[in-house]
Amino acid sequence: MKTYHVVAAIIKQSDKILATQRGYGDYKDGWEFPGGKIEHNETPEEALIREIQEELAMTISVDSHVVDVSYDYPQFHLEMGCFLCSIVDGTPHLLEHEAAKWLEPRDIDSVDWLPADILVVNALKDQGIV
Repeated sequence: MKTYHVVAAIIKQSDKILATQRGYGDYKDGWEFPGGKIEHNETPEEALIREIQEELAMTISVDSHVVDVSYDYPQFHLEMGCFLCSIVDGTPHLLEHEAAKWLEPRDIDSVDWLPADILVVNALKDQGIV
């Protein structure tokens, strides 16, 4: 089974967390934390900054590591490093996603998270981030 090494940004602004809805692929319409694949010779932090610029046209800072998630989808295995991030410049412009929502802690379960991202949400709850 193919393994993908990806990173995800848990972008926090005030007490809200950014969720994005996939606009393509097998998991189109599912909600996720934005991010993507780590390219050769990139650190996870560099990949995350690049991916958020490409997907949302904004600059972030990577503040701290939150959790690593391993998940077996039917077609592939996912290894995802998740980082708490802050916006340095810009606002989200949806270049690859269908929608985005700023979720307050009480609303964190209001979207249909993709399976691997549910594990991230649980870690955010366990760590008191949401």
